Amino acid sequence: MEKTELAAAQHGRGAPTNTTPDRFNMNQRVLDGDWLDAREMEDGQTKPVKTTVTEEFPKSIVSFNNSPDLPFDRSINAYRGCEHGCVYCYARPTHAYHDLSPGLDFESKLFAKPGAAALLRKTLAKPGYVPAPIALGTNTDPYQPIERNYRITRQILEVMVETRHPVVITTKSARVLDDIDLLVDLARDGLTGVALSITTLDPKLTGIMEPRASSPKNRLSAVRKLSEAGIYTHVNVAPVIPAITDHEIEAIVEAAVDHGAKSLSWIPVRLPHELAPLFRDWLQVHFPDRAGKVMNIIRDLRGGRDNDPDFFARMKGQGVWADLIRTRFQIARKKAGLGSSKWGVRSDLFRSPTLDGQLSLF
Repeated sequence: MEKTELAAAQHGRGAPTNTTPDRFNMNQRVLDGDWLDAREMEDGQTKPVKTTVTEEFPKSIVSFNNSPDLPFDRSINAYRGCEHGCVYCYARPTHAYHDLSPGLDFESKLFAKPGAAALLRKTLAKPGYVPAPIALGTNTDPYQPIERNYRITRQILEVMVETRHPVVITTKSARVLDDIDLLVDLARDGLTGVALSITTLDPKLTGIMEPRASSPKNRLSAVRKLSEAGIYTHVNVAPVIPAITDHEIEAIVEAAVDHGAKSLSWIPVRLPHELAPLFRDWLQVHFPDRAGKVMNIIRDLRGGRDNDPDFFARMKGQGVWADLIRTRFQIARKKAGLGSSKWGVRSDLFRSPTLDGQLSLF
């Protein structure tokens, strides 16, 4: 793995470097979005990395999987890359497939799929299609800043409402509230649930770890508003980063329950492929005093490796540290008065669309 020389992090971006992927022999904050670029230009700072969006038109939009440790077998990703810039994002290495860096390229060179809703309709209209929950936000965030203009996620949800198809959403953005009207419609029939990912309650840490995601305050506010609207709301404390965010577990759990979360979960940080060296660079820039400690604990969680890709273990970790975090999480959840409830969505109301957008009479 080659990488550029380590330098100071760019303000408003998560990755401190652009790494060159070699797996395929390839080359080398309350608000969120492009306002950070504009501010930097006005302040006369170093020329920022500008966000660009390339439209792509795939032949299909629903991805199916048979992973035994996932609660869904199909998903939709309306975007490739994610402007939120979360340094720990396990999806970063997917940019290598485009001959792009999992570093700054992943959060600045984005791809949008404006034909997603039409492709979804085509899939749902196929004879013999069997409905099951479709997950949004499994790879990149469906409510990242460019959704404001593209509205692809909203178009997908409109198809879900029309066909009464179940859908579950994972996001770090309060922008999910833009679609609360559609979500309320789906929730009324038990067809949806929303998971807000909350990693920290510290806005300063958010600014360097996930710079263009919604602030912790806004995410918690979204939890409350969704819950009060009758939408099943889950909080995922993910990822938990040892010696960086793990001290906040109890506080996040308490805040989530206070704001109406109906269930909670956690996942330890995952560092597949190019993400591990990128994350080490980030630690050296922002936490040089504990960089070694953080990586040592992560390797202990991952069986002596930077990353453990094995089913089940990848989501839970192993060893003493994993057991300790799990125990703390369970105690915090119980103390907050939350049981072990899990969300579930129904699939029996589905009605197949026709390709012209009209529903079948039968």
